[in-house]
Amino acid sequence: MLRQTMNQSQLWDWINEVSFAVTEITLYLDTHPDDEEALAFFYHYNEERKKALALYSSNYSPLTLNMVQQEDDYWRWATEPWPWEGGYC
Repeated sequence: MLRQTMNQSQLWDWINEVSFAVTEITLYLDTHPDDEEALAFFYHYNEERKKALALYSSNYSPLTLNMVQQEDDYWRWATEPWPWEGGYC
């Protein structure tokens, strides 16, 4: 579902959507660990989330420290606009 043509706002929305899905299915799997359909859902959307985070990091700035690719990018995330300044973080 991830499209390279998403703008920053659309990509940020997609990250939020897949992150929500991953969090919710994780809670379900805590009580239903043998549900194969739920596990497949988790693996699919967890992979989508990783791809979206990597795409966002490469095009804009890292959203998490584990997405930092180079030493000079390490603190770049802190120089981006904060949400109340019009940023998408």
